[in-house]
Amino acid sequence: MAAPSRELILYAYWRSSASYRVRLALAAKKLPFRTVPVNIVTGENREEAHVARSPTSYVPSLVIDGVAYSESIALLELLDELYPDPPLYPRDPFARARVRALVEIVNAGIQPLQNLAVVRHLSEDEAVRGAWTKHWIVRGLGAFDRAVAANHAAGARGDYSYGSSLTAADLVLIPQLYAARRFQIDLGAFPHVKRAGETALAYPGLDAAAPEKQPDALPPG
Repeated sequence: MAAPSRELILYAYWRSSASYRVRLALAAKKLPFRTVPVNIVTGENREEAHVARSPTSYVPSLVIDGVAYSESIALLELLDELYPDPPLYPRDPFARARVRALVEIVNAGIQPLQNLAVVRHLSEDEAVRGAWTKHWIVRGLGAFDRAVAANHAAGARGDYSYGSSLTAADLVLIPQLYAARRFQIDLGAFPHVKRAGETALAYPGLDAAAPEKQPDALPPG
């Protein structure tokens, strides 16, 4: 039986990695949605209307049939429950735990530390901000790479982040690699990460979620 049709509205910022994750999930599941840009650089996310959708004021927020939900990983899980095909998490509980661990390496160990609100609070010096961000990205990608290698050794073979199919781990990795390239980090030091990212990006339809293809994207340069 087909999943019921729902109105999906994504409140997002084009270069937000958390927003990118949710766009990727929507693309993987071939779900139609409407984007409403929220400019986090100018502080639009701190306005009352957005805070009513997202208590932390962060993006993204996904409105489903008029009801707002927030926090990107919760949104990935919600979409997977509402639209289970293709699955973003393995059914086996142990494999599912491995995928969740990969997700959290990025979601808890890298992304919050490169968040615009964090680096703005850290320093006004762009060089200090850049060095801080690079440190945490390199540290986190190293952990992700080791985790993928360990999963391979345990039998989870394949070119994705976990095994031979797209999972939520890939959907958090792709935006993180986008950020790593922005900061000119050499991905050659992370062979498992590099292969998984390239494999996931080739998944049909995910190119539509790319930051530069969003309605609020700024021109290069």
